[in-house]
Amino acid sequence: MTCDYRKAALLGVLVVISFPGLLHAQDLQAHQNTRPTIHSDRWQEDWSALADPDLRTQPLDLLKYVPLSPWDPESYLSFGVTLRERFESNDAPAFGTSGLEGDEYLLQRLQFHVDLHLFDTWQVFTQFEDVRAPGKEIMGPADENELDLRIAFLGYKQTFDEGTLLARLGRQEIAFDLQRFVSSRDGPNVRQAFDAFWAEWDATPWRVKGFISQPVQYRDVEPFDDISNDNIRFGALRVEHDIEDSTLSGYYALYHRRNAVFLDATGDEERHAIDARLSGRGSGFDWDAEAMGQFGTVGSKDIRAWAAGTRFGYTFDGLQWKPRFGLQLDAASGDSRAGDETVGTFNGLFANGSYFSLAGYTAYANLLHVKPSVTVYPTEKLSLTGAVGLQWRQTTADAVYVSPNIPIAGTSGKGDRWTGYYAQLRMDYAVTPNLSAAAEFVHFDVGESLRRAGGHDSDYFGAELKLAW
Repeated sequence: MTCDYRKAALLGVLVVISFPGLLHAQDLQAHQNTRPTIHSDRWQEDWSALADPDLRTQPLDLLKYVPLSPWDPESYLSFGVTLRERFESNDAPAFGTSGLEGDEYLLQRLQFHVDLHLFDTWQVFTQFEDVRAPGKEIMGPADENELDLRIAFLGYKQTFDEGTLLARLGRQEIAFDLQRFVSSRDGPNVRQAFDAFWAEWDATPWRVKGFISQPVQYRDVEPFDDISNDNIRFGALRVEHDIEDSTLSGYYALYHRRNAVFLDATGDEERHAIDARLSGRGSGFDWDAEAMGQFGTVGSKDIRAWAAGTRFGYTFDGLQWKPRFGLQLDAASGDSRAGDETVGTFNGLFANGSYFSLAGYTAYANLLHVKPSVTVYPTEKLSLTGAVGLQWRQTTADAVYVSPNIPIAGTSGKGDRWTGYYAQLRMDYAVTPNLSAAAEFVHFDVGESLRRAGGHDSDYFGAELKLAW
């Protein structure tokens, strides 16, 4: 009798443990007819579809999906690797004004992750990285990070009748939209992460997201030496709403940095930002428009800054190679009067340094930018893009800025507004679902203001291979 009781109790415990998996089993069947796809943010991948043995068709699939329960296919362990190798040649960093000579080097990013899922509710994601730049003469803070913790967070997901609650606590990546102002910084060698608490309520078509964070500050002195502290703090509250073919979003953000330095102000920076964006696609058109206003203080001075950016285009799906004709417009404020009580230079926060081009010559500050482009698709896997970008300063009272928001000496208050133009050619090729290749060439023809500051025309070439498993 006692033995039967123990067996019944054990059976009851097993049922309770596996009950979440039993509830999700039917839902899982619906999306198991295809293999998961590789995501640039590896923590967003869901490999539970490999619970279906028929989908385990690739080498090492036994490591992509390691089941932890015979009753719950969504309790599993997954391993993965990302390797990016990029060659870069830049004959004039900062247009040659910084005294740096041209450089050719390799950027290597190797990442390894372990992803634990329990009951479609809990996620523990950990990623390590080793990032190096062999051959690079002058190292920046985003060039090398030898053997360090990239991401480590605890995630929670719970679905209710009204919507889904998601939360993450720990080191993680945060990016919004086209990553104009909040990005994971994928262009440089070292991506940006945040030690943060993130919470999200998804009741489609409405979504509310919020986070508080300390951005990770990268060091390359010894292994596992990256830190975050309250010298820099960043948080935001965001609302999104789907409207037919578009998504409307807006957010409020607070950025705090100790001992900030601008051309016209120094001291603690407390910057409030209000952002609005509309994006979508339909009937061959695609559009993305975003604007941000900033206010606050730097030391004893007030902040009054703004920026706006748009990308829109039309794709001729009925024509050979499906050409897309696009136009990009960007504007960001500069400081219109030196020596007054207001700082007008826009702070791009955690902007994507490769937003204009992979060369990353100019930053999103004191800028007017017009960029027509044409993209064609000779095959489903291959895209070719050609573009020309025209740039001016928003005000000649402020400097020309290079990435990441560094003013070029000798340009503030001097010269005319014309900064120069650049020509861009880019190729992207998806070799396989796990391997991609890209190449980009940029020629920047500088204006007279940059020439008087010691600058000259610049050429950039980059070629990369990215392997993801």
